[in-house]
Amino acid sequence: QVELVESGGGSVQAGGSLKLSCIVTGFTYSDNCVAFFREAPGKGREGLAHIRGNYDATYQDFVRGRFTISRDDDKNTVYLEMNTLKPDDTGVYYCAAGWCSSGSWCFPRGCYKYDYWGQGTQVTVSS
Repeated sequence: QVELVESGGGSVQAGGSLKLSCIVTGFTYSDNCVAFFREAPGKGREGLAHIRGNYDATYQDFVRGRFTISRDDDKNTVYLEMNTLKPDDTGVYYCAAGWCSSGSWCFPRGCYKYDYWGQGTQVTVSS
């Protein structure tokens, strides 16, 4: 059974940093795709960053340069390091995993389907 568990959310002031973790279990870790999404109050879910394997990372324009996605396969964990946070970054953050098949979630280098989702972690950025 595949399970994704996010942690690391919290409250921070604008300009601060947080590092989210996503532990992925029950999922073969070779050449799969993992991404982070967020859902802001009153808005739909949006993709933020995507990583394929251990080196092919892509970012949406509005987080590039501030957010960094990485993975530690020994720990079955994917990270999203978030710096220079803004109040607009407030929302519930989710990680998701899939087999890199074509889908409707688009990043600069492709659109993917994510089959497994975590439960989300709240990030609140105050001004």
